[in-house]
Amino acid sequence: MPTEVVDGVFDITSLVEESGKRYRVFLFTEGTPTILDAGLAQSVETVIDAIDDLGVVPERLIITHGDGDHIGGFDALVDEYDLETWVPERTTAATETEPTHRYGDGDTIGRFTAVHAPGHEPDNHALVDEDAGIAVMGDAASGADQRGLPVGYFHLPPAYYSTDLNRAEESLERLLEYEFDVGLVFHGSSVTENAREKLDRYVNFPGK
Repeated sequence: MPTEVVDGVFDITSLVEESGKRYRVFLFTEGTPTILDAGLAQSVETVIDAIDDLGVVPERLIITHGDGDHIGGFDALVDEYDLETWVPERTTAATETEPTHRYGDGDTIGRFTAVHAPGHEPDNHALVDEDAGIAVMGDAASGADQRGLPVGYFHLPPAYYSTDLNRAEESLERLLEYEFDVGLVFHGSSVTENAREKLDRYVNFPGK
């Protein structure tokens, strides 16, 4: 079932039984109903069922980067809802349906500003809605509990899954140029209070 993490924003997390892993997309229902990332192809039916349970008809899909757990369900979601789609200009993952739009750093997509945040992958972007105080982190950061730490904080994406962890840390500094109170992540638990303040403490640690 979808969980409303903040007003008008739903976390749809799917369990893939074969691997035991969980994958996540977000649905923003206010204004133009928008899906953030598409999850795996194997989990997309769960996503569609959850959206339909909410009685929302999405109109837009934005992809943060081209990893399979973020873009795998792209074609199925487009087929189901005839979506306008936005994919980073650096993303090379193949989809059967060509994206409606490509975007880059600083571009505006509806309510969001795209922030290029490489390190995990070269094409990774965060999407920030400063008016609502929400940052969708892409894989610029994960919830700290992904690594057994307390819920409510961030950590860098694991080096095991990242191309350049030093660059990933530098990308977090760019996110501090924006104002937000909520930081939504795709792995681990999202940070729903004082997210920018906590990220600032993480990035600008004593003695840096």
